[in-house]
Amino acid sequence: MTCQLLRVLVGLLLCLGCVLTASALPGQEPASRQDLPDPSPVDLWLTASGTRAAVACWHTGTVALVELPAGKVLHRHAAGRRTAAVWISPAGDEVLATAMYSGTLHRFRVQQDHLVPAGVLRLGFGPRGLAVDPRRRLAYVALETGAAVAVVDLDRWQVLRTVSVGPWPRWLALVPDGNTLAVGCSGSRRVVVLDVPAGKERFSVLFEGINCGMMEVDRRGRFVYAPWMVYRQNPITPGNIRQGWVLASRLGRVRLDQKKRRQVLSLDERGKAVADPHGVALDPQERWIVCTSSGTGELLVFRNEDLPFGRFSGQGDHIDPALARNPDRFYRLALGGRPLAVRFLPSGHKVVVANYLLNALQVVDLQQRRVVRSVALGGPSAPSPIRRGEAIFYDARRSLDQWYSCHSCHYEGGTNAVTMDTRNDGTNRTFKTVLPLFHLDKTPPWTWHGWQQDLQAAMHKSLTDTMQGPRPRPQDVDDLLAYLRWLQPPPNPYRPQLAAGPAAQRGRKLFFGKAGCAECHRGPFYTDGEIHDVGTGSPKDAYSGYNTPTLRGVYLRVRLMHHGRARSLEQVLTEHHRVEEVSGGEPLSPQEVADLVAFLKTL
Repeated sequence: MTCQLLRVLVGLLLCLGCVLTASALPGQEPASRQDLPDPSPVDLWLTASGTRAAVACWHTGTVALVELPAGKVLHRHAAGRRTAAVWISPAGDEVLATAMYSGTLHRFRVQQDHLVPAGVLRLGFGPRGLAVDPRRRLAYVALETGAAVAVVDLDRWQVLRTVSVGPWPRWLALVPDGNTLAVGCSGSRRVVVLDVPAGKERFSVLFEGINCGMMEVDRRGRFVYAPWMVYRQNPITPGNIRQGWVLASRLGRVRLDQKKRRQVLSLDERGKAVADPHGVALDPQERWIVCTSSGTGELLVFRNEDLPFGRFSGQGDHIDPALARNPDRFYRLALGGRPLAVRFLPSGHKVVVANYLLNALQVVDLQQRRVVRSVALGGPSAPSPIRRGEAIFYDARRSLDQWYSCHSCHYEGGTNAVTMDTRNDGTNRTFKTVLPLFHLDKTPPWTWHGWQQDLQAAMHKSLTDTMQGPRPRPQDVDDLLAYLRWLQPPPNPYRPQLAAGPAAQRGRKLFFGKAGCAECHRGPFYTDGEIHDVGTGSPKDAYSGYNTPTLRGVYLRVRLMHHGRARSLEQVLTEHHRVEEVSGGEPLSPQEVADLVAFLKTL
């Protein structure tokens, strides 16, 4: 009788946990249906049978356990801010999930169809991509803001080591034997191949693109596949956009057994491009390759036979015409929303897609070429202005022939790894770094030259000039601004050093004293909103002087200053922006430079 009562109480507690985590964010009170946050699924993983899925829900910071045949959510549990990636064991008895903004790795046991917390590991540095070795002894986590991969011992539940791989590692994939790990590093624009037993880099390959998407390794461990975009360094004109000479999409593959140049397949059709390709999957027999086009809300389906991968893009910057004309070899399926991760079911002719903007999983039958099931993950009954603005931000159909979105250049509201010519300063071929959009409404004026004084007009110009898209409605501009005002950057992992680190404390004194940085970089966002001539202008510039950029989050940038020639904060202070030449400060010793950099990283 006692055991039976205990089982009933456990069941009631599990149900209560399900209700609370489904109706409120961690630390918040349960809300009404209209006020519920959007789950926004970004990743999913399937059991070996394909009957269950674990889903990472970005905005709610939860993991959902889904029964696919029944089309229902069995349970969901909080997993930290910005749950980014997920893995479920083949038998479905264990789940792992990363929480990027919380800096944590979460572990759950699956008991009686419920997710039961079994451990939280503090990793810091923006954990995103996740892979688990076949023996379930080690997990690998991409630390996006830490330029490293964490190797986690699952038996001891501790970090064994971290392996430096370069900036912005987001997604990774493990070969079947567990001995080689591929890491897509968007900050260095490289695929880094790690020797797992040795715990070190074997080699890296420049993929010559931006925004490397999710990764998939073939059965033999010979290639890793990943989508990305390329920036072709041409002025934004209708002709250049239509030729794919501004931004274009690729599906690429990189050899894992030896260092060779990457091979690519162009994805864009004339007059109807794809944009922001993100997820990729191969069926169990490798007869098909599928890729999500998150910017156009589509699934791209390729028969994996004699695909025209090449060192270059084959038919220029457009998909091979023979491939595009043959529906038995390639077709595009409209899914709507923003499809991200995609996984094959064991049958090999169905896939499951995590659709971020639809708050749902979609089961797609590749033979019938249609969505055969949609599993709702919850959320509000109608989109808020912020959600409508978010949809605009990720929508490539807002650009000419849908070649790119706001997100293509401002990845998740941030920046990318190239300098770009947007003609926003009134000139051609004056390439500048892409400024992050965080705190946009609090850091006027706008653009590198600071000529833009009206934020509403700036948004309108971006949509109609930079993107060459249709004129937005006033409501569209309001919604987009509502989203950008709401947008928050990832937490700074270096900030605790400001209080505890002596180097950062010494650097703070230099910043506000001897170095004179605070003359221009002041206030809560470390900018004075003024235009200054710091001696780095170009004769090509239509305007003189530069708008003081905010230093918030400067630790994460891989190209610094307007021209992007500085690749580190040390290089800024010793080559391009010496304090004695800019602020009238005193020259800094090497130790003082190091201390000042330690402080700047905490901002």
